[in-house]
Amino acid sequence: MSQQTKIILGFATIYLVWGSTYLAIRLGVETMPPFLMAGGRFIIGGLMLYGWARFNGIAKPKPAHLLPALILGFLMPLGGAGMVTWAETLISSGLAALLVAMVPLWIALIDWLRPGGSRPQTMTTIGLYLGFIGMALLILPSISGQLSDVNPIGALIIVGSSLSWAIGSIYSKQARQPKSKTLGTGMQMLAGGVGLMIASGLTGEFQQLDLSAISLISWASFTYLALIGSVTFAVYIWLLSKTSASKVATYAYVNPIIAMILGAMFAGESFSAWTLFCSVIVIGAVVLVIMSKGRSKNESPEHDASTDAIGPAPDPALSVRCQNR
Repeated sequence: MSQQTKIILGFATIYLVWGSTYLAIRLGVETMPPFLMAGGRFIIGGLMLYGWARFNGIAKPKPAHLLPALILGFLMPLGGAGMVTWAETLISSGLAALLVAMVPLWIALIDWLRPGGSRPQTMTTIGLYLGFIGMALLILPSISGQLSDVNPIGALIIVGSSLSWAIGSIYSKQARQPKSKTLGTGMQMLAGGVGLMIASGLTGEFQQLDLSAISLISWASFTYLALIGSVTFAVYIWLLSKTSASKVATYAYVNPIIAMILGAMFAGESFSAWTLFCSVIVIGAVVLVIMSKGRSKNESPEHDASTDAIGPAPDPALSVRCQNR
């Protein structure tokens, strides 16, 4: 198999697998407590990645790596992906994927407004305006009761989770982390998983848990998220070593499209013409921001995307360093 064919298959994998995780979450939370499900998948995925790194001879993390891993674990798997999982009990998987895709916009905005931040290029600025206008058009009418196909509470939770993920992404650029991306991501997933288990306990999910009530499709979705999502992370890291970060970041606007299609096909999700119109605006804005980010760097295939926050974690719960979610 040629290198080009492998790269094409790699892109197909991160597009399809990570685009499908939103549907898997939606099917999982139908009968499984959301924080418990998210915590379990993170702990399993974190153990897999951490174990794989150690098995391949990566040294143990240093004590200085523990606090950053804890902070990132709480900002991204817990504050980001965990809240996405809970929000999908209220909104469709396609809408969740769309709002998560706005992470690059939040990152660009925070990077602009922070002390010493850099003013974005014209294309990025246009993308920011378009993206937040699209989000406002999508959410605000539902709050006022003019449109009914978007649950405003669920949508606002996703917005908050995306902001948490963006803050974590920016913090990860200067946080002290292991050189091994796999080891560092495993640590963050474990930290977030433990945090989600605590949230599960505090919200009474353990007391309400009835294993006999969990459907086979929910168990299958949980297994898919924990195992297949983690394996796909290796494909993602490999792609970053073979092509530019801006090309890999195209999942940020492909994933919502995949999620919407799969949600309509397998979960009976439907969207009004207004929601689809707003979706086009938001996805277009993400395209502009990512294209601008790619053009602003003279990237080579060896460019390390771990120093750039150009996109969200594709799966709202996996690539918790936003290497590049």
